[in-house]
Amino acid sequence: MTGPDAGREAVDPRGAVEKGGGRGWIRRLYEWVLHWADTPYGPGALALLALAESSFFPIPPDPLLMALCLGAVRRSLRFALVATLASVLGGALGYAIGAGAWHLLGNWFFNYVPGVTPEAFEKVRELYDRYDFGAIFLAGFTPIPYKVFTLSAGVFRIEFPVFLLASVLSRGLRFFLVAGLIYRFGAPITRFIDRYFNLLTWVFAGLLLGGFLVLKLVVGKEP
Repeated sequence: MTGPDAGREAVDPRGAVEKGGGRGWIRRLYEWVLHWADTPYGPGALALLALAESSFFPIPPDPLLMALCLGAVRRSLRFALVATLASVLGGALGYAIGAGAWHLLGNWFFNYVPGVTPEAFEKVRELYDRYDFGAIFLAGFTPIPYKVFTLSAGVFRIEFPVFLLASVLSRGLRFFLVAGLIYRFGAPITRFIDRYFNLLTWVFAGLLLGGFLVLKLVVGKEP
């Protein structure tokens, strides 16, 4: 099967939404998000989803990105660019909320946004203290909730250029990895991505961070 319906069939919510015996609100929300791949408004919906997911929306943009790429393989990299730019913009919005309005909105996020909890913020504070750039990079690239890091980066006053650079690199690598695989291999690769997506992102992120560390050590050596 080709076209948007192929994406609907190939993409499974594994790793993106909670599994369960009933049709909970997360599952219904996931299906509502995915249905945009069957409409002419798919790219716009992808942009809005990627923007919103960076600060408050619970469903990641990856399933919709995969469905759109399957429906128009030659436009896969363009869809990845849309998701990247929108996600980074949403991250900047989350940073602004954390830096300027957290005293007004913090309790609302803690009460109503899945994954955003005081405990998560405390863990993120520890990661920032130890890794700074690396913490944001991992959050943007891996299944760790990116929204927790965007909001807390503003709350903890992480340097915005550092935050922005880490977000651009991590979000771009994440979305272009998915789109690039589909662009190169087509529909057969989607089940592999679906099954091993979390593992792929962790391994790739580890390799990249390891490369950054080696580069830092090499550059830091005195001649």
